[in-house]
Amino acid sequence: MTDIKAVLRAQHIETPSWAYGNSGTRFKVFAQQGVPRDPYEKLADAAQVHAHTGIAPTVALHIPWDKVDDYADLARHARELGVGIGAINSNVFQDDDYMLGSVTHPDARVRRKATDHLLECVDIMDATGSGTLKLWFSDGINYPGQDDIRARQDRLTDALAEVYDRLGDGQRFLLEYKLFEPAFYATDVPDWGTAYAHCVKLGPKAQVVVDTGHHAPGTNIEFIVAFLLREGRLGGFDFNSRFYADDDLMVGAADPFQLFRIMYEVVRGGGLDPEAGVAFMLDQCHNIEPKIPGQIRSVMNVQEATAKALLVDRDALAAAQAAGDVLGANAVFMDAFNTDVRPLLAELREEMGLAPDPMAAYAESGYFEKIAAGRVGGEQAGWGA
Repeated sequence: MTDIKAVLRAQHIETPSWAYGNSGTRFKVFAQQGVPRDPYEKLADAAQVHAHTGIAPTVALHIPWDKVDDYADLARHARELGVGIGAINSNVFQDDDYMLGSVTHPDARVRRKATDHLLECVDIMDATGSGTLKLWFSDGINYPGQDDIRARQDRLTDALAEVYDRLGDGQRFLLEYKLFEPAFYATDVPDWGTAYAHCVKLGPKAQVVVDTGHHAPGTNIEFIVAFLLREGRLGGFDFNSRFYADDDLMVGAADPFQLFRIMYEVVRGGGLDPEAGVAFMLDQCHNIEPKIPGQIRSVMNVQEATAKALLVDRDALAAAQAAGDVLGANAVFMDAFNTDVRPLLAELREEMGLAPDPMAAYAESGYFEKIAAGRVGGEQAGWGA
């Protein structure tokens, strides 16, 4: 139990700056009270999540949503709040020029513009001390014959190679994939195999990031995790939950058993070891729930799934597997999942000097009332839908 607590104490879950702003669906963005008006206020909200959970010490930025004049000053502000800057996420999907793609666009001018933005993000990494660049492309085509599928892969290869060569020591990029949306006929990076192939061709600074919402229904995500860990190419997670597609709900909300299965493969494959370098990040747009409590709950859900995964009796499981004992092996697995780990986590938080119930502690802190009263005027942050 002491060893389990040590692993849980060392766990880090990054929160995304955009989760603290207004968001919604393609039909409506819902405004809430106290929403941050700039990246500095986003960091202040993220610091609350870390203050109450103890394991959310970094914040991912999204450019240009989090664009500032002085990124070194933003990093300094983060440190003063007790957090740090995490991954830098690029945005090559919200400009009119990108209607037919960004780095795979048929027009060389647009490809140059998109690639220059990616290089700008590496500059921001230098200024903030970030070691990770996150790349997701909405690039694709809607109709057969609209563009040359193979040529688009060539263009993608060229852009990724240029960005890869720009990375400094201790820096890497994570290539994200998504099955569909907004490209409905052919997406340029639609699955983990495509992302993996590009990363392997480039070298060790290129790794794959798994977004739990970016798969077809029924996809065995834990298999993908196991494979990428085995190959040393799992760079990180974008944790969320979904019922149908990329719903960006709170992680573990729709299928906590899936989250447990994923975290077991992370534990089994050494993904929690610091030297593995796997970045665990939330990627969620909270449409109807309060922003900060939504992030706190999500962090707690990942903690619970991790604790259960650590409780799997690996020796008993291996023995049952070797003996071909199907029911026995499944029972070992299910016993861990069905264990109530909340008392263990409450005890761990108290040992860390935290309140045992982060949700209640935040509600009692008065922080929401403070920001609701103080953040009046200006333009609330949002993802621009």
